[in-house]
Amino acid sequence: MLTTHAIDTVVQAALTEDAPWGDLTSEVLIPRLAVATARLQAREPGVFSGGQVFAAAFRLTDPAVVVRLLVADGDAFDAGTVLAEVTGPARGVLQAERIGLNFVQRMSGIATLTARYVAETVGTAARIVDTRKTTPGLRALERHAVRDGGGRNHRFSLSDTVMAKDNHLAVITAGGQDLTTALREVRGRLSHTTHFEVEVDRLDQIEAVLAAGIDTIMLDNFSPDDLRAGVRLVAGRALVEASGGVNLDTVRGIAESGVDIISVGALTHSVHSLDLGLDVVLHAEA
Repeated sequence: MLTTHAIDTVVQAALTEDAPWGDLTSEVLIPRLAVATARLQAREPGVFSGGQVFAAAFRLTDPAVVVRLLVADGDAFDAGTVLAEVTGPARGVLQAERIGLNFVQRMSGIATLTARYVAETVGTAARIVDTRKTTPGLRALERHAVRDGGGRNHRFSLSDTVMAKDNHLAVITAGGQDLTTALREVRGRLSHTTHFEVEVDRLDQIEAVLAAGIDTIMLDNFSPDDLRAGVRLVAGRALVEASGGVNLDTVRGIAESGVDIISVGALTHSVHSLDLGLDVVLHAEA
């Protein structure tokens, strides 16, 4: 997902927003031929993500700026670790620094939080996955960061899979048709390559949904006891996803219920951007 085109599209939009007619401050204060170096340094421990996005902010501002990444996406680091070095024309370094930092701080925050969730599930079969609760326009970046933290990705968009939630089910059964028949008709219209997931919020819905031949059943806002009961009812006939009420205090118990997938919206919608600093030193005019 995180292609050079995807990175450049997002980063260029951010650079244009930040300096639509150039960086007035640097243009009047910084000599045109001045050179600067900067170090991206961690002020707290975490998991790194967004190295190529960080570098793109400088490359797209001034191709003469060189970024040397010292850690790879997915690497854990301690406070004080130097993560990257930036060298080049001072005006370009100063103009791009905030945009580069904004992206790498957010992506590293997502990777770090994801790694904490993944650590809580060690020893279970559950996979931590993200959701569509991403920042508009930044989905490819944020989902890359989830993978850097050891998580997995859910469907990327509404175009990728059929996922029937409570409101969908209410509409397709409004005419009095029973749930199994309605879902079977949908299943019959789908290609064999199309994944079909259905959300339920009660144990007594599970059999009716499974009878339609769905691929994944989502147990939404189930208690730990009901999750275990739901896993027993499904008995391997579909993948089981748990959603709702997931946080760092509850995720271990959810994972131990036997579910296959735990979707966590907080990975992207409630993340704390990691505290990283970029200290710039100006050199004499060339």
